[in-house]
Amino acid sequence: MDKDSKIIKEYLDYLKYNRNYSEKTIENYELDLKDYFNLLKKEGINYQEVTYDLLINLFEHYKKANLSNKSIRRHVSAIKGFYKYLVTFNIIKINPFLKVSLPKKEKRLPRYLTYDDLLEIFHNLEIKTNYDLRDRLILELLYATGIRVSELVAIKLEDIDFNNQSIRVFGKGSKERIVYYNDVVKNLLIKYLKVYKELNKKQLDYLFLNYQGEKLTTAGISYIINQVIKKISFEKHVTPHMLRHSFATHLLNNGCDLLTVQELLGHASISTTGIYTHVTIEEIKQIYKTCHPRGEKKN
Repeated sequence: MDKDSKIIKEYLDYLKYNRNYSEKTIENYELDLKDYFNLLKKEGINYQEVTYDLLINLFEHYKKANLSNKSIRRHVSAIKGFYKYLVTFNIIKINPFLKVSLPKKEKRLPRYLTYDDLLEIFHNLEIKTNYDLRDRLILELLYATGIRVSELVAIKLEDIDFNNQSIRVFGKGSKERIVYYNDVVKNLLIKYLKVYKELNKKQLDYLFLNYQGEKLTTAGISYIINQVIKKISFEKHVTPHMLRHSFATHLLNNGCDLLTVQELLGHASISTTGIYTHVTIEEIKQIYKTCHPRGEKKN
């Protein structure tokens, strides 16, 4: 292992064991830092000798790569954190990224499914095998709770409170919270647990398992949902995160307050949850245009 790879590994280990960063974040940061070090190698510059002037070239590099502001923000955050780490442990004296500001976030409204969309999916998802039952439970649970996919795959049987119909999940930064599920999930869960022993070939504690009896991954959940959508010939593209967006949007549309939705989603900031109010406002505007006699011109 060369010196550059060694310092990157030490930093990523620090994020994993000292800062409790998620595996996904660490994977992304590793890619970002390797890309950055490759750029330095092309310029013939050591990472400890980087100056503020070189950072202009860095942003030009990202622009030429046609990266979105969101991707650039993540790249720069990874590198800024790396140099903060170097200063903290006296590997360098000055952080050249200290005055670098991140590009503005692009405002994008979350994509979500209507309730009719979800009913169509659930209605057409036939349960013929134990794995069909598992897949239906995954979809229903994601919509019923609004949890992240990373939280879903980490659920263990001991995290479920069957009496209160609640689940303990661990969000970003290993922050614990309680989410609740409805009677539809309750009934599916009862059926699923009756066949769980047949699926749990390796006697693991995790709720959702793959065909080999191992813990499902986030990529595995995405694959399952893609296969379900193909099987029922549903026209829209569906991602696991869209079910989370649908959960939040539908709660707000039905009168739930923003603070409660924030708590259920596990958002650290109310401003993060606030983006869903834009979605509901757009829906209100559309309803107004459709329903008001002078709201929208009719042919």
